[in-house]
Amino acid sequence: MTNVANMANAVDMAGVAGSSDAADVAGLTNPANVAVRNLTIRLGANTVIENLDLDVRAGEFVVLLGPSGCGKSTLLHSIAGLIDVTDGAIEIAGEDMTWADPKDRRIALVFQSYALYPTMSVERNLSFALRINGTPKAEIARRVARASEMLQLGPLLKRKPAQLSGGQRQRVAIGRAIVREADVFLFDEPLSNLDAKLRTELRRELKQLHQRLGATMIYVTHDQVEAMTLATRMAVMRGGVIQQFGTPAEVYARPDNLFVATFLGTPAMNLLKGTLETREGRVHFSTGHWRLDVSAYPFKNTPANGLPCVLGVRAEDVRLAEGASEHAKVSLVEPMGNHRVIWLDYHGVQVASIDQTKTPLAIGDTAAFSFDSTHVSLFDEAGGARL
Repeated sequence: MTNVANMANAVDMAGVAGSSDAADVAGLTNPANVAVRNLTIRLGANTVIENLDLDVRAGEFVVLLGPSGCGKSTLLHSIAGLIDVTDGAIEIAGEDMTWADPKDRRIALVFQSYALYPTMSVERNLSFALRINGTPKAEIARRVARASEMLQLGPLLKRKPAQLSGGQRQRVAIGRAIVREADVFLFDEPLSNLDAKLRTELRRELKQLHQRLGATMIYVTHDQVEAMTLATRMAVMRGGVIQQFGTPAEVYARPDNLFVATFLGTPAMNLLKGTLETREGRVHFSTGHWRLDVSAYPFKNTPANGLPCVLGVRAEDVRLAEGASEHAKVSLVEPMGNHRVIWLDYHGVQVASIDQTKTPLAIGDTAAFSFDSTHVSLFDEAGGARL
């Protein structure tokens, strides 16, 4: 077997959470909280995660977001019990599960590569874990029927995986998790193998499924659109460290550091280097060409006069308007359907603006623009932390 197949088999051999009598019509009766404490994972000489803490509330949808190699899948697999931890603890529903077998963790895991059994029909794939655990036939039929209805799999129950599209296979993989009626659902980049249209459709279905089940879900992705649209809260990871954990709106509007600021957003946040100047009770961000009053900015500590810093502003907060104070040459126009991304060459720095006006603009034109000072972020130039 491949590694994924072995992991799928380990999860399928897990015990089914809850009894048939306890399960309600909506699905789960006991969504569980997950607490990760001082988690360290070393693979050989490589430290993948070190002293990581994470609290997932019962019933919420938490997304682990970050670039490849940041440790997000390793963290998910450690919660599932597929990777041994070096140090720290993992609790599910208040119970220490650090060294528990996957079968004892009351979890269900959906893989990136579907991990379906190719010789079994859809119905047999859905019911496999229940059958090997001796679940009564009537209960199996009830759970399979409910999952099939939720995911519109009814007409496909007699087909084999080879007869299904990628989107249908992923629905079956999700359905196989649903029938387990687990306390926690874990998703390891489940949509990354699908085309853009299918990803959009299944993303919407996953969000609706979470609303119907009320289940605790932890979801790994490198796709910021998936994270922003699905998450109740999201943890942005880099190098095995959670850089920021909060609601999508909080993380997007008030990034804790330069990495988060530039990782989220399309296009990425505009960054300009300068210094802070304090005079007569007013604070200005200043470059060699331009000053912006940032006196209303919620500084964590009173900034020192002359402090080198980086100003960040989202593209939607760069306003193109006649009579604005600053001017720059248009270097690129990207039509995006209902809006355009206008790239401005501002003294050698590329500044992006999301523009929804119909004002004719072409490469080489001069455009007037301004920054919305109420929506800027300021970061320490040396360490990158939010000021």
